[in-house]
Amino acid sequence: MNKSDIGKHISQQFNTELEDVRNRVLTMGGLVEKQLTDAIKALMERDKGLSETVIQNDYKVNEMEVSIDEECTQIIARRQPAASDLRLVMAVIKTITDLERIGDEAERFAKMTMQHSNEQAASRHFGSIEAMGGLVRQMLHGALDAFARMDVDAASKTWLADKKIDKQYESITRELITYMMEDPRSIPWALDVLWAARALERIGDRSANICEYVIYFVKGKDVRHTTSEQMKLEASENN
Repeated sequence: MNKSDIGKHISQQFNTELEDVRNRVLTMGGLVEKQLTDAIKALMERDKGLSETVIQNDYKVNEMEVSIDEECTQIIARRQPAASDLRLVMAVIKTITDLERIGDEAERFAKMTMQHSNEQAASRHFGSIEAMGGLVRQMLHGALDAFARMDVDAASKTWLADKKIDKQYESITRELITYMMEDPRSIPWALDVLWAARALERIGDRSANICEYVIYFVKGKDVRHTTSEQMKLEASENN
């Protein structure tokens, strides 16, 4: 099962509906990617104007989630899809939920920038946040690319990349805890930087979820709570 299997129904209208909803997910994903990129850029450049733009644009992501969810509900009611068609609709519903929450994390990230754009002490850790943010952006892009092509191999490899993000988060956490222990005055801004790192870690987790939905659609397998070894085996069995 892959992208080429979408659009093989007697009803041309059903084909169109499935392709349309899939394309709308990719459009939503592109908007969420931009929100994340802008939020990180705003922090690095201390750009309050860009942060405000991210915050204001979050409603667009929310509106797209509601609209796509309604379309999926109508497809289920009208078409009563089964097998791979039903899996596609369910994968779409779950994917847009995670994309909306990624948008929420980007919005909160931007709000933190608004509050601490002039905090010199916090800025010394922005380099670590930027490096972690780069990994997260790559992972989100990889997850959406895997969804676009319904590529199990790409989804599996992207899923495995979450381990790097987790290690980066642990490193930043240890560093910030050390600062807070040595200087209690650093606690307020250190907690906010730690929260920003946590937001990025959560985006990585949600990108991994999207990869799992791709595998669920293509193979009909629920790979949630899967170990790295099992995921590597899943990728090797793709051929």
